[in-house]
Amino acid sequence: MEHERHRPARRSTAWPVAGAALAVLVFLLVATGGEGPVTVVLPTAIAVTAAGVAAWAVHRTRADRAAYEARLTRWAASEAVLAERLRIARDLHDIVSHGLGLITVRVAAARLTAADPREPPGGPPAGPPAGPPAEPPAEPPAEPPADVLAGPPADVLADVLADVEAASREATAELRRMLTVLRSADDTAPRLPVDSLDQLPAIVAGTGASLRLEPVGEVSPGVQVAVCRTVREALTNVARHVGPSTVRVHVYRDHGSVVAAVSDTGPQGPWPTAPGAGHGLLGLHERVSALGGTLHAEPAGPGFRVTARIPDLAAP
Repeated sequence: MEHERHRPARRSTAWPVAGAALAVLVFLLVATGGEGPVTVVLPTAIAVTAAGVAAWAVHRTRADRAAYEARLTRWAASEAVLAERLRIARDLHDIVSHGLGLITVRVAAARLTAADPREPPGGPPAGPPAGPPAEPPAEPPAEPPADVLAGPPADVLADVLADVEAASREATAELRRMLTVLRSADDTAPRLPVDSLDQLPAIVAGTGASLRLEPVGEVSPGVQVAVCRTVREALTNVARHVGPSTVRVHVYRDHGSVVAAVSDTGPQGPWPTAPGAGHGLLGLHERVSALGGTLHAEPAGPGFRVTARIPDLAAP
């Protein structure tokens, strides 16, 4: 799909207007033939007008440039949000497709079992043993009616499972089509594996930060991805803006939410910062908000702290 959002163009009309004004004045000077007092007054008027027009043109050009840079900043921020939404869609596709695939396989197996039931292990029940008849057994306790214990007939169950299997396959196909529509024609970036909390030690290991990962129990895949992206982005910002510092990563559960907090103690000395556009945190905010969570990035003493709090639907 062709990318339809274009970089804003820069247009300035100041210098063409200034040039036109000067051309008119020069034409008047030539038209008078250069005789009489006009030969003194008109050149002076041209010089004064030219200076005024040039000053106006410079001011207008600067205003145009400022307006263009503001439009460019808004465009870049919008592009960052769209790019993050596409990454979210990819991760959602991977997570949901995996779950639907498991559902499809399990339902297909259950459908085949319902359509072709087997005899219980050991074959048909054996006949009564030879010898004198045994005493009649005590009357068994009353059982619930058969229609309470019996499930649907095997053919009905097979039809129901077939419908569920078909719906699962159709949903998987729709997810693939959705991702195809969202992907731009020039999108050739390699697909990365979906992050999980098991990868947090590896993510933090190469940065020199300390990791405190408390038991969080079962966590939904989408929340795991958001937690890992939060830690990655925060550590990247520390390396870019702070340099060597004491950095702590803390991931824990707070009731129904999973919290990821990354804090640093500030720079330990002069550090040549590599300023960025701030789109990383903007995209991260988009991802966390999509899960119903909150993201705070704020100074903490001499350092900085990034905290993501994400509700976890998989929480017990």
